[in-house]
Amino acid sequence: MYNEDFERGRAQERSSEDVYSKPVRAGKRTYFFDVKATKGNNDYYLTITESKRRTERDGSFTYDKHKIFLYKEDFDKFAEGLQEAVHYIKHDLLHDAPIRQYTPREEEDNQEEF
Repeated sequence: MYNEDFERGRAQERSSEDVYSKPVRAGKRTYFFDVKATKGNNDYYLTITESKRRTERDGSFTYDKHKIFLYKEDFDKFAEGLQEAVHYIKHDLLHDAPIRQYTPREEEDNQEEF
């Protein structure tokens, strides 16, 4: 089942058109929220990509990327699940302790990530 979903996502990405992209820099990671149109532009879906820069032993850089394909029929349930999980962490596990936010300077230092 997962292999079929993976292959479906890869085929979908190859035949899609970018409609909108929003990069979000967060420390050493960058998250990309990309809206794509299906072939024929009659439907849309979202890809969420996490990109993290790694330094190789020889000093060169590579990027680890992980991608999620999110289809319109799953938007509401995905958003609800994400919101519940974040709320649980913030309020039940961290007991309203402040969460470290990245400063604009830290984000500037990591702009070369993508």
